[in-house]
Amino acid sequence: MKARIKTFINNILFTPKPIPAGNYQSMLKLESGTTYRLHLRIDEKGTGLMIINASTILHLNATAVEYAYHLIKETPLETISAEMIHRYRVSSDEAISDFHDFKERLETLVSTPDLDPETFLDMERFDAHNENLSAPMRLDCALTYQVVEGSNSVYAPNDRDKRTLDKEEWKQVLKNAWEAGIPHVIFTGGEPTLRPDIPELVQFTQELGQVSGLITDGSRLTDKDYLHQLLEAGLDHLMIVLNPFNDQSWEAIRDAITEDIFLTVHLTLNNRNKPDFEKTLEKLANMQVKSLSLSADSQELWKSLPQFTQKAVEVGFSLVWDLPVPYSSFNPIALELEMGEVRTDGAGSSWLYVEPDGDVLAGQGKEVVLGNFLTDPFNRIWAQAKISRNG
Repeated sequence: MKARIKTFINNILFTPKPIPAGNYQSMLKLESGTTYRLHLRIDEKGTGLMIINASTILHLNATAVEYAYHLIKETPLETISAEMIHRYRVSSDEAISDFHDFKERLETLVSTPDLDPETFLDMERFDAHNENLSAPMRLDCALTYQVVEGSNSVYAPNDRDKRTLDKEEWKQVLKNAWEAGIPHVIFTGGEPTLRPDIPELVQFTQELGQVSGLITDGSRLTDKDYLHQLLEAGLDHLMIVLNPFNDQSWEAIRDAITEDIFLTVHLTLNNRNKPDFEKTLEKLANMQVKSLSLSADSQELWKSLPQFTQKAVEVGFSLVWDLPVPYSSFNPIALELEMGEVRTDGAGSSWLYVEPDGDVLAGQGKEVVLGNFLTDPFNRIWAQAKISRNG
């Protein structure tokens, strides 16, 4: 009797150990025979991020984190079941079924081409602007503030560009970011493809395990050898800033859409392209573009942007709002900052922005320098980001 009472009390008071925060990785083989690489970052609160094949980031709730952890650790199924039974008060059948369901969804994601680089797994949507993250989810790297010859560079803040980091220095920045737990980097500018070392930097992120993206006017992407060089280096997603009156801009989209890469097109509304907005949407849709980013170059158009956004949604586009469109004649960053309507809910929490000299800002267009990603410890930069957010 005493033994049964003791067992009963132990079961009531049993508290499974929390999954330890940290970074975990493994190479696993699915039942289909496909081998894939997993990186898992678990935060103190038990939520986390998982990177599949350095190309897709999954945002995981606490339950999914546990399944991912046990998958990486190759924990025996009976152990997983026992822990889930005690932690969530579910039956053994439910625990095992949920684990198999998790694995099946992973297999689906692994086999899905042109997947959005960031997606959400399980029932709860991850809080993209969680201020308690141990590190941002993304680092936006402005490699240069130079723009293509003939572009209006009025919005490129060259007065901030004291010097430009060389290739090896940028590699160190990327390594520092990875070691800090940042899984996603985006190369932007200016026009980043003006730098000859972009493919090598992309390849370096792939070797580290980071997801990488590129934001460009597309002027170099019509050179298919160059485009394939980027893809072979491991580039995971691409944003092309569209000039609707430039044939080369359209050609860049045509070439990119046929490749195995997730593509977003950015369009800045102005009085010149506004009359043809619906035709532009139709043309993009006919080209099978699925993801769209929008901004406007005047206060009047900015105020009416919701109606243009609605038209885009009705056509079937998914809208992207938080990518750092390069400073150029097609990016009205100065206007947006003046109006105080830049969408920066995640600046300094979900992402940080690195200037060409390594200085860190909470986000594009922010003024306060939080430190230098090349020379300052990440913990100090992150602490300054928190002070900036709370200030």
